[in-house]
Amino acid sequence: MKNFINEEKIFDTLGETENPSRKHVETIINKSLELKGLSPEEAAVLLNCEEKAVLNRIFETAKQIKETIYGNRLVLFAPLYLSNRCINNCLYCGFSQDNLNSETRLLDADGICGETRALISQGHKRLLIVAAEDPAINIDYLEEAIKTVYDTKEGNGDIRRVNINIAPMEVEDFKRLKNTGIGTYQLFQETYHKETYNQQHTSGPKSDYIKRLYACDLAQSAGIDDVGIGALFGLYNYKFEVLALLYHTMHLEEVFGVGPHTISVPRLEPAQGSSIASNPPYPVSDTDLKKIIAVLRLAVPYTGIILSTRENAVLRNELIYLGVSQISAGSKTLPGSYSSNKKAEGQFNISDERSLSEVVEDMTTRGFIPSFCTSCYRTGRTGENFMDLAKPGDIKSFCQPNALLTFEEYLLDYNPELAEKTKALISSEIDKIRDPEVRQKTSGKIKSLSRGKRDLYF
Repeated sequence: MKNFINEEKIFDTLGETENPSRKHVETIINKSLELKGLSPEEAAVLLNCEEKAVLNRIFETAKQIKETIYGNRLVLFAPLYLSNRCINNCLYCGFSQDNLNSETRLLDADGICGETRALISQGHKRLLIVAAEDPAINIDYLEEAIKTVYDTKEGNGDIRRVNINIAPMEVEDFKRLKNTGIGTYQLFQETYHKETYNQQHTSGPKSDYIKRLYACDLAQSAGIDDVGIGALFGLYNYKFEVLALLYHTMHLEEVFGVGPHTISVPRLEPAQGSSIASNPPYPVSDTDLKKIIAVLRLAVPYTGIILSTRENAVLRNELIYLGVSQISAGSKTLPGSYSSNKKAEGQFNISDERSLSEVVEDMTTRGFIPSFCTSCYRTGRTGENFMDLAKPGDIKSFCQPNALLTFEEYLLDYNPELAEKTKALISSEIDKIRDPEVRQKTSGKIKSLSRGKRDLYF
């Protein structure tokens, strides 16, 4: 398999686009508003911008594009860690085989059920299953784990969609994984710079750069419609990583006709046993992170951009205006910690420790609609079908009413106090629905929720 990340070309592009003129930058920004994306060369121009006024123009455009495609809703989810047992040595990771100081854990069915109940009781509907790489985390185990999550109920609640972030698998195992009813298969390259990748991954299956690079290819070959990619910013130059993400996007579009459903933008955070995690080789400032998110939104307007609880609450509240469409909330990164509620060292340090309810309330004060929607996965709006709606901005006609319905359900079941405070917000958002028929149906479905109906969507 060929390495489709052309490092020499990326370096040349970054060098050739240094010190761009204001006119050139403005031309690229205006092009981005057509919602057709940007080339790596055009993205490089924006990445090389440092002037505050120009950056603000980029940030404003990212906000505009996000609102055009997705509206003012933010999707919420939580990670569910199944295991911290790992056979890889990754120098930045708290689960690295040589770094792991805490008790190793592999959740059994009872443990998975307990964690799922704890998450449902908070109001979660979407989970991201995460597991370290270990022979015990095979397809048989994963099938049972996902079934346990879907079968677990707590009051009126249940988990309606599981996405998954696990090590690469063979095509036949990916086919079985698809049949479990997962949504997105997510895998980060961590760093696309091969020399740095080799330095950071000293042993274990993850040390194979090419195998990891092609994992999303194998998943899509097996019929998994939606894949998510990402880089761990701080391991190498962020401008290089952003362009590499765009080349990965282009590769998936060329081979499968569908780019990534999501792109994640985690930064290195301190992790037990890792000096590199506490002292990133290539530190990424808050302004740099804003630029990363904004440029990705302009360059790949259709993709969901995911922000984790690695970032603190104040910064997250700024970043959600710049193109982020999905955020985790109330996260814990050690297996078993939701149900035990114990403080313990996880894969990395959590900076935003707010509960789901606190995040939701904060979002609503800023005019965002919290969304727990899973309807696209269950109505076939995945893969190419999703992209056909997302690229021209038509997906918002589904996202907006579905966000309102899932938010109303959350309020009724988990946060009645907030329900009183958000009546005006929900009413005004219903009024914004352009299609009169959809607007009327949304109002009707919300009334049905108040009468006890659940899981209503378009």
